[in-house]
Amino acid sequence: MMQRVAGSGRWGSVLLRTVAVAVTLSLAACGRPIGVMQPISESVPGTSRVDLLVATTRLPDKDPAILFSGERGPGLKVDAVSVSIPPEANRKVGQVQWPSRLPGNPLKNFVTTAVKPIPTEADGRAWLHGELPKDKRVLIFVHGFNNRYEDAVYRFAQIVHDSHAEVAPIVFTWPSRASIFDYAYDKESTNYSRDSLEELLRRVAADPSVGDITVMAHSMGSWLAVESLRQMAIRNGRVAPKIKNVILASPDLDVDVFGRQFAALGKDRPHFTLFVSRDDRALSLSRRISGSIDRLGQIDPAAEPYRSELEKQGITVLDLTKLKTGDSLNHGKFAESPEVVKLIGARLIAGQTITDSDVGIGDAVGAVAMGAAQTVGSVAGAAVSAPIAIFDPRTRANYGEQLRRVGASAGNTIGSVGDSVQATGSNVGEALGQ
Repeated sequence: MMQRVAGSGRWGSVLLRTVAVAVTLSLAACGRPIGVMQPISESVPGTSRVDLLVATTRLPDKDPAILFSGERGPGLKVDAVSVSIPPEANRKVGQVQWPSRLPGNPLKNFVTTAVKPIPTEADGRAWLHGELPKDKRVLIFVHGFNNRYEDAVYRFAQIVHDSHAEVAPIVFTWPSRASIFDYAYDKESTNYSRDSLEELLRRVAADPSVGDITVMAHSMGSWLAVESLRQMAIRNGRVAPKIKNVILASPDLDVDVFGRQFAALGKDRPHFTLFVSRDDRALSLSRRISGSIDRLGQIDPAAEPYRSELEKQGITVLDLTKLKTGDSLNHGKFAESPEVVKLIGARLIAGQTITDSDVGIGDAVGAVAMGAAQTVGSVAGAAVSAPIAIFDPRTRANYGEQLRRVGASAGNTIGSVGDSVQATGSNVGEALGQ
């Protein structure tokens, strides 16, 4: 009789779950043609256009419809890319309308309308000066794992368009083979690209016409973004002052490593905002193959030791766990939720604090206020006002009445927000506290 090995059922279950997530990741990329970067010259009334500066460390591809492959290039290449977006009546906010066949139909699909090489730094400055809005803000986006060049370009075009962000948009795309079986290659490609992203950030920050910069990164791109900022801080003594805000969406980052990176940024660091979701299936897979250490994008910001340390460091966390989108992996909620993507454009890029009325979706989004920020949640009035009460006597005067209205349970919640509890015995707590 065959004997069952102890623990084999548990590991078999883990293996099955891992395979299921991998299959979902694979299927998510199927069903559409590849190679949408060949420009379509026709102009269609009712469409919108997003102009991007695209910087990459990828190897150029001979096919102009691909433009750049997933292999590593010898240096930084920059192009100005224009993307046409279908009329609002023909699309859903938060979604990229990929063509089912090529060429795409501008009335129904995202299509590329222009690609222009930017061979010199002077050409890059000229593009930037032409695209800067009145407040002179720049948004730099770093994509995540399993992305082709066109994935990064079209997703960022969608975010810029749907958020109505008044920014000069720049996307940094690093060499990803866009395969679920190349996780290790992609991770090493982020290491390969650190110096180039740091150089891009330095160039933009050094331009006198630029007012401030927000860096937004998704998934594995969060490692690249934070690591490049860490290098900058070590090299120059601090992060460039114009880099005011960093937004990490579903960050695929070991929490202990992030603690060390964050400490290395020094006291003159940007403000950090995290989008997390405890039901993120892609990060569950990443956690299993990375030593079972918590991923930053899956933490419970209301639980210790995270709550106290995040509050202590002034990090704002938006918990999207209850938010439902069309993403079966729950890994791209920040871009697919109309409410969240509008919040990015209206508030977070500008480094402003947020309130329940800004989000407008009640319990679907829970933001844990860290430091002087706010909390978005089910007890909107009191929860939002409590952290502000530390700094605003007028709000403090209203605080007691608000608590009486929402009840004792809300009072307990607010009390835990207002009082910082020192966390002990945690690697991430110790690292963040340095």
